Amino acid sequence: MSRVARWFRSHREPAPEDDASRASTSARTDDPAVLLAALRSVAAGVGTALDEEVICAELTRAAAGQAGGSAAVMRVDGPTVSGYESIAGETHTLPDVRWAAAVARDMAAPAVDMWREQRVGHSAPGRVRPALCVPLATGEHRYGVLVCAREGTPFTHIETEVLALLAERAASHLRHAREHARVSRTAGDLQRALRAEPGRPHPNLDVAVRYLPAGQQALVGGDWCETVRLHFGRTLLVVGDVMGHGVEAAVDMAAYRSDLRALASADLPPHRVLRQLDALADELPERRPATCLIAQVDPVRGQVTVAGAGHLPPALIDREGGTSLLPVPVGPPLGTGFGGYEPATHELATDRTLLLFTDGLVERRGEDIDRSLDRLAGLRFAATAGVDDILDSVLDRLDAQHAEDDVAVLAARPRHPVPHSHPHPR
Repeated sequence: MSRVARWFRSHREPAPEDDASRASTSARTDDPAVLLAALRSVAAGVGTALDEEVICAELTRAAAGQAGGSAAVMRVDGPTVSGYESIAGETHTLPDVRWAAAVARDMAAPAVDMWREQRVGHSAPGRVRPALCVPLATGEHRYGVLVCAREGTPFTHIETEVLALLAERAASHLRHAREHARVSRTAGDLQRALRAEPGRPHPNLDVAVRYLPAGQQALVGGDWCETVRLHFGRTLLVVGDVMGHGVEAAVDMAAYRSDLRALASADLPPHRVLRQLDALADELPERRPATCLIAQVDPVRGQVTVAGAGHLPPALIDREGGTSLLPVPVGPPLGTGFGGYEPATHELATDRTLLLFTDGLVERRGEDIDRSLDRLAGLRFAATAGVDDILDSVLDRLDAQHAEDDVAVLAARPRHPVPHSHPHPR
């Protein structure tokens, strides 16, 4: 009979609900294949998520089930050893944390020992209980110590090996979890750096912007907003959405924004800016396609000229607080090389608010996009609501906090302009 088989046969039966119970039940046979499958079943329950707390909780549950007592994790940070975490099983059987820390501080291999329970206010000595400390380590990386304890007999060599196997598996998952967290932090820092804040519009335009990553994650995708000051009191408002998510989408988003700013300096109308952006992206096959909507707001003339590249139309909130969608000629997404963008000009008085947004604001899984847009068009606002209040209300009433895609939204309202002595360009 193998050592693992002997361990299973001599081990007490754990709670009937968990993997440890199934392993113990299966172990009533001498078949090595069945015993190995049972042990694998227990080990498979450790490391189901890239989260340190989840991994430690799964480890202690499995270890407590196998040891027939209690289990806990002590974190190690250099010379510092923390208290017990992720406790599972009969907690009163755990040794004093100072005793476990003294055993664990310099250990390099599993340590089996007996500890005496300390009874406060009692003259008689406490019971002696068996305890086991197993390092949570992989290579040069040490994450902590697994501490197991129980009533009754000391831990056998076979039990020690099985618990060490679980600890080794958990340590490997802890290493992956920490590496994943490190990469995620780096990616998040990069993406936030790429998503620069929009420029400042002219003082004759009130503008507010909101950005919500899908699922409230720290990472940033390809949705973006931009404002560019033009001559004669005009401002270019832009909202775009690069296909995909993650660092790659954020990098392409930054490239589109950089190209947009360069083209806007030439004071081109919106549809010609889109043509130039499409041509530039078409020359770079590695750049992802993107949708884009550009609105050139002219408070002096009280109008807005819009052009779109595969993007949803903007919404207009009137003086009574009603919402409608502005018609925009349909054009292909940027990066296709098809061109064909056309402008549309609409009235934009000082008591009206323009709303530009990415599809994550309105789209819902399995729902027709026209119905999604109708939901936005059905919103009403107080006539006195400012642009920030409008955005907060839109995000709340459309439940953008639970959107399945990133959300970028921009609201703009002209102020009473000061006439310029310079003629408008044609």
